Amino acid sequence: MSSFQIIIGSMLGGTEYVAEACQETLTQLGHEVTLHFSPKLEDIPHENQTWLICTSTHGAGDYPDNLVPFVDQLTASTIDLTTTNYAVIGVGDSSYDTFCFAAKRIDKLLESKGCKNKIPLKTFDMQEEIDPEDEAQTWLFVNKDHL
Repeated sequence: MSSFQIIIGSMLGGTEYVAEACQETLTQLGHEVTLHFSPKLEDIPHENQTWLICTSTHGAGDYPDNLVPFVDQLTASTIDLTTTNYAVIGVGDSSYDTFCFAAKRIDKLLESKGCKNKIPLKTFDMQEEIDPEDEAQTWLFVNKDHL
């Protein structure tokens, strides 16, 4: 199976729960999974890997503080990421006009760096979703053939 690097962007910890639920499902599907709570580009394998970005949005559409160094490093990087696959989960509140903006921004950044999108961006609206952990697990299971 595949090797997944789950890269987490979270201010209050809720997105960490989503990432851990994803880890559980991916492990059950036979994948190797590593969680990155304080991601640094140089610490995350990229060749023939799948990166699953789980992030909330902070402030006026900003990345969570723990994700900023990774995004800055990725933006400045010239690493060949053409063998890196990715998927993005955004957790947010649709009452804000910057709903899941960090997830949308990192999705575009990864694509611009040559990464290959495995599954289209998935957003969870905390105004509607009762349990984003369960929803994320279902989303991964439904898309298991694309992983």
